[in-house]
Amino acid sequence: MSAQLGAVTHSRDIGPSVKRRVVSLVYESLLLFGVTSIAGLLFLAVAGGASAGWMRHVFQIYMFLVIGLYFTASWRRRGQTLAMKTWKLQVVGANGARITLRQALVRYACAWPSLALGGIGILYAPFDRDRQFLHDRLAGTKIVATDDRK
Repeated sequence: MSAQLGAVTHSRDIGPSVKRRVVSLVYESLLLFGVTSIAGLLFLAVAGGASAGWMRHVFQIYMFLVIGLYFTASWRRRGQTLAMKTWKLQVVGANGARITLRQALVRYACAWPSLALGGIGILYAPFDRDRQFLHDRLAGTKIVATDDRK
């Protein structure tokens, strides 16, 4: 099958191994630490260091939006975050095309409970016919390998 994002080819419809995607998630968390650290410092500089009371909630919403922007922009632009590029993974629509903004937003919103509820969305993958995470199934997206190794 030939993906519509660049010259990436996918030899099989089944997704890359769950182990490979989980390792990519761990790497992603390290990169996300840097993104959130910089965003947090910017917020504290503008807010004057206030992190109590209602400003705490504003900060949490701000960080949710910053993380969401990082993921949705990456997925929409090339179908990959830096960690996904390193591990040769790409998120595409169920038809292999670039994901829509709606799909990116749904994937991001569904990933939070998917991970927060004991990783149920990750634990779902071995039972899925295409080994996709639950948030991918709900968003109509899938993770594919951008090379021949699975």
